[in-house]
Amino acid sequence: MTTTATFIGLGVMGYPMAGHLARAGITVKVWNRTHAKAEQWAQEYPGTAYKTIAEAVEDADFVMTCVGADKDLIEVFEGDGGIIANAPQGAILVDHTTASAGIAERLAEAAGHRKQGFIDAPVSGGQQGAENGKLTVMCGGTETDFEKALPLIDHYARAVNLLGPAGSGQKTKMVNQIAIAGLVQGLSEALHFAEQAKLDVRKVVDVISKGAAQSWQMENRSGTMIDGEFNHGFAVDWMRKDLGICLEEARKVNASLPVTALVDQFYGDVQEMGGRRWDTSSLIQRLRKFR
Repeated sequence: MTTTATFIGLGVMGYPMAGHLARAGITVKVWNRTHAKAEQWAQEYPGTAYKTIAEAVEDADFVMTCVGADKDLIEVFEGDGGIIANAPQGAILVDHTTASAGIAERLAEAAGHRKQGFIDAPVSGGQQGAENGKLTVMCGGTETDFEKALPLIDHYARAVNLLGPAGSGQKTKMVNQIAIAGLVQGLSEALHFAEQAKLDVRKVVDVISKGAAQSWQMENRSGTMIDGEFNHGFAVDWMRKDLGICLEEARKVNASLPVTALVDQFYGDVQEMGGRRWDTSSLIQRLRKFR
């Protein structure tokens, strides 16, 4: 039998992720707050656009979501017209939004009352990873639901792991963002120092990237940081949202995140510079401005 999957949220991530499912031969239905975007998707990929969530999910085996934040998840999942009330019993709900662990736990409990499965499955890899089908997916939920959803997630992922019960995926994504924030700030300071010291920055990167300083950020972003190009998809606005989630969860679990809190403030400076839609590597611009 053909698997039916509904994808809710067709932003820069969800649009290509839903496309990978459709090209894999899965029957895909889509819904987006702006219906024209859903219609555009249906013209580009084999699948159907729906005007209401209720219609889109009514016979879905899986419902994938990728929206903005906690409030958006409440809007699409809850209420008489939402996913939980209208998806069938036995459906597996997979949320790829980066959100709080608390909302994941809340939605998992509500879905369970309707005999639906729920997996919080935030992703890392950005727009490029979504387009290339090479995302890292961090999951929270039951082993049974995870095993059912894994074949679908594999269509747009290069790495998928179950980290624990509902909420564990979101907490793991927080770990990811905390690590990235520190790495990008460190790389920004290193490149800025090299510039101010009148070194050949590209030669410096070539040398140190062969040793202990090497990182994904250095390999993939140092060149564009040197050139002042910040159009790689994951915007400063989104990073601030994510770091806010990290800092709130840190208060709940009594974790100390002094560097993360500081970098969050630095991203605020970048926003004030007009860089709200620059990608996260734009931290270096703050140093160049305030030198």
